[in-house]
Amino acid sequence: MNNNLALLPADEKQKIELDKQAAYAVWQVKNALAERSTFAQQAQALTDEDERAHFVDCVEKYSKKMGL
Repeated sequence: MNNNLALLPADEKQKIELDKQAAYAVWQVKNALAERSTFAQQAQALTDEDERAHFVDCVEKYSKKMGL
């Protein structure tokens, strides 16, 4: 199994980045460092519809995990 993220295709790297951004955004909201509107703002900033959907899915996943 290859764990070198640098060797992944660009679209897979982008999905990982969006996952990280979603986790951080949920963490910020949970810790009162940002408001829930942050999710919508970040999602709207994404121009690709697939990326936007992936980001929203990740926000939902982390919201459940973090009890938000």
